[in-house]
Amino acid sequence: MCRFLVYKGSKPIILSKLMTEPSHSILTQSYDSRLRLDTRRNVNGDGFGVGWYTEAHLGADPCIFTSTLPAWNCVNLARLTPKICSHLIFGHVRATTEGALAESNCHPFQHNTLMFMHNGNIGSWKYVKRPLADSLNDQWYLGVKGGTDSEWAFALFLDTLEKEGVDPGAEPEGGFGPKVLRRAMKKTIAKINAFVKAVPAEHHLADVETRSLLNFAITDGHSVVVTRYVSSKTDEAASLYYSSGTDWVEGNIKGHFKMERRDKASDLVLVASEPLTFEKHNWLQVPTNTTLTIHDQIISIKEIKDDFWDPRAERSQEFASEHGLVTKAPGGLTTPLTSEIPTPPEIPFAAVKMPSLLKGALTEVDSAGGF
Repeated sequence: MCRFLVYKGSKPIILSKLMTEPSHSILTQSYDSRLRLDTRRNVNGDGFGVGWYTEAHLGADPCIFTSTLPAWNCVNLARLTPKICSHLIFGHVRATTEGALAESNCHPFQHNTLMFMHNGNIGSWKYVKRPLADSLNDQWYLGVKGGTDSEWAFALFLDTLEKEGVDPGAEPEGGFGPKVLRRAMKKTIAKINAFVKAVPAEHHLADVETRSLLNFAITDGHSVVVTRYVSSKTDEAASLYYSSGTDWVEGNIKGHFKMERRDKASDLVLVASEPLTFEKHNWLQVPTNTTLTIHDQIISIKEIKDDFWDPRAERSQEFASEHGLVTKAPGGLTTPLTSEIPTPPEIPFAAVKMPSLLKGALTEVDSAGGF
């Protein structure tokens, strides 16, 4: 399937430092996703997209560039990315499962200030599409331009936001807020699960795939909410990692980038389906069936407690692997759902000795409080 990348920083970064220059950049992953345990193919060549937010005087909505060309074969991507800076970036390379090869099917999708992308699939989609579409208000139903389950999921998110009493077309100062985005995202997932659950009985099907892989990312230009989710108690979700630090720099070897941590701050945060570096201590795995929220450069991870939440479950990677959505992680640490972050051994980078990994950078808040 696909790969995506999120950057949220206290200062802008040049797009090429994420999209094209790293030796395992998202562009490289489009043609050489060698970390993926894919039983079908290791290519994400069915188009790509990049979205970023500009200076305030240019407007609150993001700028989005999409193409049906493979990312590695788009000369305009190579020309544009070294000349664009942003503090919030979404990048996506596509391997199609639903929808034709068309720009209208390339992520990220956008409505006013909101930007959305997806890695995964909705189970039993051909049976779910009609009831999902019928549940939408006309504005969101008519707003769908492509044929992907991902864009329909975004329409469902917008509809859910509106039914929560929030106008998705508004431009509130400081955005909608992380609580609002996270609540709408969790309700969107719950609605998808309900549509899928109804399929076997309504269509008299005994053997139909009802598992969904829902790695979603949504932002309003201020807060970011990302999910790592599978509608199963026994399967692992599609891979998702994050890294934070004070600077993203290129080492002595061209294309070899690393996350520097001069203190406990998280001045920049990266979230990616597949890590951009091969430094084991740079990345932590997002736990299955959780949301990761970035707000004011603070990371919060919260569990999605529904029928498929079981922190003690033994989960298999077979389902995600069959869909090309599992990586052999250069890391392997999984962020625990506790208030303390594990402190791996300090590892030197040249003459720089790194402080404890992410300690203090992630704020774990229970479901009753915090942002």
